[in-house]
This record gives sequence, C-alpha cells and structure tokens, in this order.
Amino acid sequence: MKVVILAGGLGTRISEESHLKPKPMIEIGGKPILWHIMKSYAHYGYTEFIICLGYKGYVIKEFFSDYFLHMSDVTFDLKNNKMQIHNNTSEPWKVTLIDTGLHTSTGGRVKKIEPYIGNEPFLLTYGDGVSDVNITEVVKFHKKHGKLATITSVQPGGRFGVLDIEEDDRIQSFREKSKEDGGWINAGFMILQPDVFSYIRDENESFEGYPLETLANTNQLMAYRHTGFWQCMDTLRDKNILEELWERGQAPWKQWA
Repeated sequence: MKVVILAGGLGTRISEESHLKPKPMIEIGGKPILWHIMKSYAHYGYTEFIICLGYKGYVIKEFFSDYFLHMSDVTFDLKNNKMQIHNNTSEPWKVTLIDTGLHTSTGGRVKKIEPYIGNEPFLLTYGDGVSDVNITEVVKFHKKHGKLATITSVQPGGRFGVLDIEEDDRIQSFREKSKEDGGWINAGFMILQPDVFSYIRDENESFEGYPLETLANTNQLMAYRHTGFWQCMDTLRDKNILEELWERGQAPWKQWA
C-alpha cells in the first residue's frame, strides 16, 4: 500500500517557524517531522509515499532533491568540480511529490492524488503528527472489518474533533472541532479504500467534513483505538515537547533502529 501524507497546509498556529518553511519541514532532532513520520511507516514496510504539497512545497521538493546532502557527510572538490558522498544513509523510499494547490482543503488534496493510487487501499495521515501506533495492527484491523475507512483514534483531550464510537468500533458520528474533553479524536494514520474518493465532491471540501461525516453516517467508518503515544505539532509548545523527548532519547515514536 502507498502512504499519502498531507503536507500542504499553512501552519498558522506555529507561525514562528512556518513563515520560513511548511510545517512538515519543521525539525525535531535536526530532521523534519515529515521524515520522522516516513521513518515510522517504513519501519512497518511501507516505503512508497505520495506527499500532497501546497504552502512552500518547493522546500519539500528541495529536501528530497538534496537528500544525500542533508543526510550524509560530503566532500566538495571545488577545483575539479566534484562531489564525494561519505557514509551514505539513503532510504529505500519511493517518494512522489504532488502540488495540490496553495489553498486547497484536505479533501481536495486527497482527491487530486487519486490518479496515483490505482484500485487499491492506501494509508493516509497528516504531516504534523507522530505516534507509536502499530501500523501492521491497524492494517489487520481494517482488513478484518471490511468497511471503506479506518481512522486511528486517541484520547488527548479537548481541542480536536470528537468521534462517537460504538462498542463494536463503528464510528457513529464525526464531529469536527468539538470543545468536549476526553473524547476519542482523529489522530490520522488512516486506511482508506479507493471508493472513498467518490465521497469528495470538490477541492474546497475538508476531508474531515462531508466525506468522513458521510462515511460515519453510512456505517463505513471504523476506529482503531490507540492507547499509546500520539502528539501533533500544532504550536511551538508542541514542538518543544517533541524536541525534549527526542533529546532525552525517550521519543516513543522512534521504533526504527
């Protein structure tokens, strides 16, 4: 399965850094949070990525274009116009970068990568959140229930959209931007059947609006309940939390060797 990562938003709530780069390129431990997310998926064997670009998407393109320079030691022989890469740490990844528009909503960004998916399920997540969720188990759960969509859900508190989940893990309703505390929320790390594309009506549509609400109302949206670590990077405070965990060597999302 391909991994689709939404990386095109403006990141206005962390404008201290996002005025220079897209939020997925803000660094944790010297590496973009986007890289951390991709390493997490690759740990479970998913190494083909489609990244939905928007705001300052060229920064992400330049990062992958110069990946060797970012990740390896290098010698520049200026006299002879030569470059030598040392300690090559390249990844076995295939990365497709798609410009999905500056102001396109999340649903529109997903719709625009439909030609790159084909007739197969795909993984979808946001480019600003890390977790120690077991992707293998999420995939098993999705295949077992046979519905169109699975959302990984967590319980972080009150500033996110709330999911009403039945005892059989069926999502009864999807309520965006609820003020309630303690509810299960959408943490990303989703699995979707290609039929989900038909639920997105136009590029101005939020994926968290009509598409997910309709999937919930038609009993096609299921929740994988994750009780482990999850943290998004909405604000500078969130970034500092992740940075501190990484520096202490206590980053739960770092499951790779």
